[in-house]
Amino acid sequence: MIEQKYPDIIVVEGATDEALLRTFLDADIVTTNGSDVPHETLEFLKEASKVRGIVVLTDPDSPGKRIRDRIAEEIPEVKHAFVRKEKSIKHGKVGVAESSKEEVLEALSHVIPSTKAAKGELTHADLVDLGLLGDDGAQKRREAIENKLHLGHGNAKTFLKRANALGLNKEKVLEAMKE
Repeated sequence: MIEQKYPDIIVVEGATDEALLRTFLDADIVTTNGSDVPHETLEFLKEASKVRGIVVLTDPDSPGKRIRDRIAEEIPEVKHAFVRKEKSIKHGKVGVAESSKEEVLEALSHVIPSTKAAKGELTHADLVDLGLLGDDGAQKRREAIENKLHLGHGNAKTFLKRANALGLNKEKVLEAMKE
């Protein structure tokens, strides 16, 4: 039973991702059919982005990141939704198709604007001050915040870009660390 209409066009990697989403979302879904995004698909998304939002929802792995980066390169205003890797594993596979309905809806409710539209003021120095960069436990602390704020996994530079895209400041990150 379809529960809700999603306003933006959702971009996923393949048919199994699309099939899962169609079981509970009324949405316009575009598949890339792998990490080599066809030129025609990019052109369609560019045109569609003039009148609709585009949300990229790819697997939490290297090919998913490649697709994300390729689309963001062509469409700077694209938005991103991230399923959490540890919540998206089934039968030894990781991806959107292996996620639960709840995990996908959670990801789509925490969409992040393109990092090219960064508006926050966090700096590398802030990350060091918060213990999120430069010491042995920094990566684990960043991962905890990435999961809490649905930023998707990345290194410190990626964390900084995505946090700034959300307009987060040092105080907001500190608050998320305490929760």
